[in-house]
This record gives sequence, C-alpha cells and structure tokens, in this order.
Amino acid sequence: MNSIEAQELTKKFGDFTAVNRITFEVKKGEVFGFLGANGAGKTTAIRMLTGLLMPSSGEARVAGFDIYKEPEQIKRNIGYMSQKFSLYQDLTPRENIRFFGGIYGLSYKEIRRQSKELIGRLGMEKVANKQVSELPLGWKQRLAFSLALLHEPQIVFLDEPTSGVDPITRRTFWELIHQEADAGTTIFVTTHYMDEAEYCRRLSVMVAGRIEALGSPLQLKQSFESQNMDQVFLKLAQKDIVRQQS
Repeated sequence: MNSIEAQELTKKFGDFTAVNRITFEVKKGEVFGFLGANGAGKTTAIRMLTGLLMPSSGEARVAGFDIYKEPEQIKRNIGYMSQKFSLYQDLTPRENIRFFGGIYGLSYKEIRRQSKELIGRLGMEKVANKQVSELPLGWKQRLAFSLALLHEPQIVFLDEPTSGVDPITRRTFWELIHQEADAGTTIFVTTHYMDEAEYCRRLSVMVAGRIEALGSPLQLKQSFESQNMDQVFLKLAQKDIVRQQS
C-alpha cells in the first residue's frame, strides 16, 4: 500500500521550473528520504504534496486523497515539521501542546491526556512551564516532532528537521524517526545532509528540480559505483553541470 503517489508532478513559476515532472511513490510505514542541495526543489515539492501549493501539471495522491480535489482532507491526515521546528518560542511546552491540539481539533480531555503523556515521555516535567526559547535545541526538536504526531497522522513530512543541530542530536532524532515508522507512520523527510541518506530505507535525489536517482542507499551506491552518498550526489551534480553546458 502506498501512502504517497506522484506522477509527472510539475511546478512552474513563470518561466522557471522549480519541480520538473517528478514521479515516485512512498510505501506505508516507510522512511523515505527526499534529498538534494538547497534550491533543488524539495520544499516546493513538499508544499504541493501537503496541499499548500497547486501544481502546474501532473498528478499526486497523499494518504489516499487527490492533491487537486481534496487538499483539506490531506491536511487532516498529515503532520508537518519544518527546519525551524514549528514551535512558538514565547509559549511553554505545555502551552504549545494545548495550542497545536486545538488546531488539530482534539477535545479538551484528549489534549490534557496527550499533554501529560507527552511531557512525561520527553522527560520535560521540570521545564514544561518554561518558555520554549529557553530550552536546549535537542529538546525543541523532539517536542516539535512529537507535536507533528499529536493527532496520529498517517504521514509526517519533515522539512530539513536536523538543520543546525549537532551530529549526536541528529542521530538521536533519527532513532525517534525509525521508532515512529516501525509503528506504522510514513515518514517523508527532506535533507541536504548526504550522510543522513544512510538512515532512510529508500530515497530520491533531486538535482535542479528533477529526480535524478531513486532507490535504497545501497542500490544507489552500487549504481553510481560510490562508497557513500556524498560521492553519489557529487556525480549527479557533475552530470547536471555537463548537461547545462551541452
């Protein structure tokens, strides 16, 4: 069963093509990496898949819903976490939970239950009433991820969620991602860190708006005769330079 299906999905802004006829699918419970350098088109693609941006052409279904006809149903069945962690810095963790619970339409009783459970699970009892701005970066990251899961969505979109954090915090965060995927949630994650590709079960690599490679990390390294994903990405980037010059 596929959680996401995209066929020839394209987005143009005037004469500029930000996303160029991308085709791929993401299976239920899969950790799917959407890789590429800054400006490759990753965020534009995510905005289309989450119902925030209308495509120029192509087709896609997310959580079983059509991105043209059913964007509101898509929004109700997905979670989203941006690289800024989607938190209100001047609110406390408890207040952030209450606020996002209200946005997701949870009942007051459910918000209270979720708040107690979430704060306990994250070990944030002593800082639950401090402003988020005072929390360490790793705690902010875990809290933001947990809030994206608050309404138990089928799919969670993570847009460069480890940007700016240290390697140890990044590794711990990926452990949380896999725990959630093992429980059945589909994880769609964008990143420009090539080493994080090794944590994905399958991935695509975007270059200049196109998907230039698609498969498991092992398959891509074998296909491009590379020892790591950095080398794979470098070969793809060089290929694009040659294409532009020809």
